[in-house]
Amino acid sequence: MTTSRFSFFLVLAALATTLTSCELAGDLVKGGIWVGVIGVFVVVAIVFWLVTKMGGGNTPK
Repeated sequence: MTTSRFSFFLVLAALATTLTSCELAGDLVKGGIWVGVIGVFVVVAIVFWLVTKMGGGNTPK
């Protein structure tokens, strides 16, 4: 077993013994919510960028 896998399993074992299932589930939900918020922001930014590129993006002077 490599060192990185060993350290991963060590951290996982520490989390499993120190956190209750409710705390772990709550932390995972909080992380998922933030990933969702960031994902929505990125998608909206890409759509806005595409719309401005399709529309020309600059006004005539």
